[in-house]
Amino acid sequence: MDWTLEVVIVPVSDLDRSIAFYRDQVGFDLDHDTVNEHMHVAQLTPRGSGCSIVIGSLPSQNEMAPGSLRGLQLVVADAEAARAELIGRGVEAGPITVFDERDGGTFFGFADPDGNTWAVQQLRVRAERPLIPVDSRGRFGAEQES
Repeated sequence: MDWTLEVVIVPVSDLDRSIAFYRDQVGFDLDHDTVNEHMHVAQLTPRGSGCSIVIGSLPSQNEMAPGSLRGLQLVVADAEAARAELIGRGVEAGPITVFDERDGGTFFGFADPDGNTWAVQQLRVRAERPLIPVDSRGRFGAEQES
C-alpha cells in the first residue's frame, strides 16, 4: 500500500491575494479555483511536484490561523537560480545558507503574504533525475497534451 502526500492545506487570509502570490510570483500552476455556495478553494502545484497546496474556506482551513504554517519545504536543482527567479518576481527571499557541502545541504527561505514560511532546499541531483519525470507530469497522471 503506497501512502502519498498529495495536498497540504495552507491557511491564508485573502484567497485572491494568495492565488496571485503563489501563481504569479512563486510560479505554481493554478490547477483550479472553485467557487460555489459551500466554499471557495484553489489548488496550486509547484512545477514538477506530486504535492499541491490548497487555500480557501474549507472548515479545515478555517481551523488554522493564517500565516501559522512553518517550514514547508520545496526542492530545486539550483538554489541560486531559484532564488534569483523569485526575487525577479518580487518575492523577498532570504540568503542562501550552506549547512553542509554535500548535496542537500544548501537552503534559503521565503514567506507568503500571511507569513507562512517555506524552506527551499537544493538537490543538484534533481537536474538529472527529477522526482517526477517530465513526460509523466500530466494532470492526475494523464497524458500531457501537446
